[in-house]
Amino acid sequence: MTMRTVPLRRVPGDSIVHRLWAGTKLIVVLALGILTWVLPSWPALGLVAAVVVITALIASIPLGAIPRPPWWFWGLIAIGAAMNSTVAGWAGLIVFLRATALGLVLVASSVLVIWTTPMAEIAPALAKLMSPLRRLRMPVDEWAVAIALCLRGLPLLIEEMRILRAVHRLRPKAPPDADHPSAQMGILDMITSAMSSALRRSSEMAEAITARGGTGRLTAYESRPGRLDAAILVIVFLACVGAVVATILL
Repeated sequence: MTMRTVPLRRVPGDSIVHRLWAGTKLIVVLALGILTWVLPSWPALGLVAAVVVITALIASIPLGAIPRPPWWFWGLIAIGAAMNSTVAGWAGLIVFLRATALGLVLVASSVLVIWTTPMAEIAPALAKLMSPLRRLRMPVDEWAVAIALCLRGLPLLIEEMRILRAVHRLRPKAPPDADHPSAQMGILDMITSAMSSALRRSSEMAEAITARGGTGRLTAYESRPGRLDAAILVIVFLACVGAVVATILL
């Protein structure tokens, strides 16, 4: 996939969206995801799309930050639409388009959280949201750190894959029956190189965490929601209720 931009990095800014508590954004994404999963209707999908667009405008997300999928991504969608319309007719095409729109809006809402939230605030917010599970002796802090590190590592993984692909393209090419080592290069070599690079990156990250006092410090930062967060949650809740009512009436 030849994304021309890296979608998993924070976009600098000081808007209302940037100042929201990270837990509030995660709750909003979870609520919208549950709404569209339980009720995948056009009003619900339209609500989520409107929330994504309005949030992006408020956060002043530049057009250059929006990822542009390669041509084959849209080609696969067109092929899927053609196959569903041929097999199941108009009803199948509608279901396919609804499922595609559901996936796109959920991915867009999740990416918006990453665009407007520092990675350092993700782990404390997750630990705060999952704090009731501590009464059941669940490893809440460890789960929060694992999720935060996964989110942190995704941009690094994308960069490493880009570098590996660029290096693979620069290697000399030879016929498959030639004795030159480049003739033996394949997907297994790239996977091996990716695993080696990932292990090196994970080792460096582990050493950095140890030098900073362990994983406990990642969740030690106190972060709490404010009045603005409460207002946003109320607005989103009312919008979800409106989408459900619109679906029933329509």
